[in-house]
Amino acid sequence: MKRFNHYIILSFTTLFGFASCRKEIPQINRPDDYIAGSFSEVFEAYWNGMNNNYVFWDIDTTNWDRAYRQYKPLFAQLNLTDSNDVRKGYTYFKEMTAGLIDSHYDLSFNDPWLADSMSINPAYQRKLNSPAYHDPINPGHFYYTVSANYLDQGWKRGFVNLDQQYVAVAGTINQNILYLYFNAFNLKSLYESDDENAVKIVEEHFFELLKNTTNIKGIVLDVRGNGGGALVDLNFLVGKMIDKRLDLGFTRSKQGNGRLDYSPWVPAFVTPEAGWKAVTAPIVILADAWSISMAEMTVMAIKSLPNGHFVGERTWGGNGPLTGNTYFNGGQFSSPLINLTYTSSLALKYRDGKIYEGVGFPPDLEVKYNEEALLQGRDPQLEAALAMIH
Repeated sequence: MKRFNHYIILSFTTLFGFASCRKEIPQINRPDDYIAGSFSEVFEAYWNGMNNNYVFWDIDTTNWDRAYRQYKPLFAQLNLTDSNDVRKGYTYFKEMTAGLIDSHYDLSFNDPWLADSMSINPAYQRKLNSPAYHDPINPGHFYYTVSANYLDQGWKRGFVNLDQQYVAVAGTINQNILYLYFNAFNLKSLYESDDENAVKIVEEHFFELLKNTTNIKGIVLDVRGNGGGALVDLNFLVGKMIDKRLDLGFTRSKQGNGRLDYSPWVPAFVTPEAGWKAVTAPIVILADAWSISMAEMTVMAIKSLPNGHFVGERTWGGNGPLTGNTYFNGGQFSSPLINLTYTSSLALKYRDGKIYEGVGFPPDLEVKYNEEALLQGRDPQLEAALAMIH
């Protein structure tokens, strides 16, 4: 595949209301203001953009100044009109970014000579090279196998094709355990759509169960393979299970052009939805190595509940919120030759004081991917979640 964006490059459609707003500070050497007359200017624009916009320099082990000294003369030897040199430049960019901790990070190009090249995604390359690597679970497993083998009669399932395919499944297990699976966060938008789409029907079924089941024994939220999406879904979904503000951690942005010019840490929290009551039964969230971004933040929110638990695998490790850089002094930018440098707008620190960017969030109970069991129609991770509830 040419790009890995299908899985992880999903922007939040709303901002944290609790994040500090961007100051009106003029940015020096804006990367998109450079004229692409030479590879030296391409390099300078990119390096300065990263130097100013990247939000993890205080914890990232990449020596950005050494990268400047090492690669500046190498780029200066390249010719923008030579296809071989453009491909060599692509290799240099890949080397420079290999150790970046931001697991959303993705570098795409607008040069026709690189049209057949994947965007540069350090986290994905590290994942491929990991001894524990496995492919994401096919959504068909949840759509067909889980609904047939684990859910009570009356379950709902559906999908809708928009900017991507959204898949959802909801139902009960043993009549009193609620189950919801969805492969991406766009729940509020689909639910409020005027079109009677299939995912909306699944959501309506789950919310009806949540509101009207009097003897809920537990809830399983399944975000395995979920690549993230709309931040507004955090309140929309988890907010229906709480009756007071739920603090999950803190966020921080860049507030100036200095590499370490950060804003103060400010609280990150989930707000209760009006008309709903707190769930006191166990809530278990299922996530895996392909649970990314908003999926990870939802895991953190559930884990912040006194009755919340996390079963599965350590998550992807890309939990810094994303948006355009209109509101913050950091985050994504474009520059000559480069279509988009896609990077987090904010850093997120969990309530335990730790930043899980680049390492992933650990489960309470680790249950590893089991391909053989899945092929046989079994789901050991789901079974472990049910055992925890029982």
